[in-house]
Amino acid sequence: MSRRHPSGRRTLLATLAAFAVLAGTAAAAPAATPPAPAGAATPLGALDDTYYQNALGKTGTALKSSLHTIISNQSKLSYSQVWDALKNTDQDPANSSNVILLYSGRSEPKSNNGGGVDQWNREHVWAKSHGDFGTATGPGTDIHHLRPEDVTVNSTRGNKDFDNGGTELSEAPGNYTDSDSFEPRDAVKGDVARMILYMAVRYEGDDAFADLEPNDKVSNGSAPNIGRLSVLKTWSEQDPPDTFEKRRNDVIFNQYQHNRNPFIDHPEWVESIW
Repeated sequence: MSRRHPSGRRTLLATLAAFAVLAGTAAAAPAATPPAPAGAATPLGALDDTYYQNALGKTGTALKSSLHTIISNQSKLSYSQVWDALKNTDQDPANSSNVILLYSGRSEPKSNNGGGVDQWNREHVWAKSHGDFGTATGPGTDIHHLRPEDVTVNSTRGNKDFDNGGTELSEAPGNYTDSDSFEPRDAVKGDVARMILYMAVRYEGDDAFADLEPNDKVSNGSAPNIGRLSVLKTWSEQDPPDTFEKRRNDVIFNQYQHNRNPFIDHPEWVESIW
């Protein structure tokens, strides 16, 4: 895995250290194992002064282009490294031995990962067939959209687009599906939307992978598109980032990819771009 650390991140860490001194708190390096418990998110002011400084004040395509440049500066994981990363990013705040599964919401032992019934595996929220990137290093291993999920529920979602409606899943109440779409439970609707929109900004077709873009339709098949955009925008507004999602963003930034999902830090940028 590449160990490049963006200059913006070094500046951000220095800013945060100064912030801690002024506040009279002790600055401590994040522990790799076990991960730090959920706590206060990275101060947005520090991020705006460093990481996002070239994006501030922009809207539309200019904002999207600026964010693409910022978040494309990242370290990359192999697909096998994703297993251990998810055990950290999605750790159950109430039980450090478990992870929280995205759609079902179940707390499952970290050790129970694999391909068997009732185990958890790696869900590509932007379905890997939408753009045909598979599990290649890049979009196929980007943990901003890879989440732990029950094997059976993952299979039920498959490569369906996102939309409202369908029949409730007996194994994951609160989630619904029909022949061409999947609706996640209310608590993670915004998470799903922001992961999809992160992928659309990060992968613009300039790195040997397809240009990923959301659209307002379902049944996108193998096209590099996922819908429905209008529904995803509503989900993002109705389910704003919570402590779990913010911590996850920080862990990915500090310990793994060293880039951020800007729509967790600035949810208002969803409407600014789309």
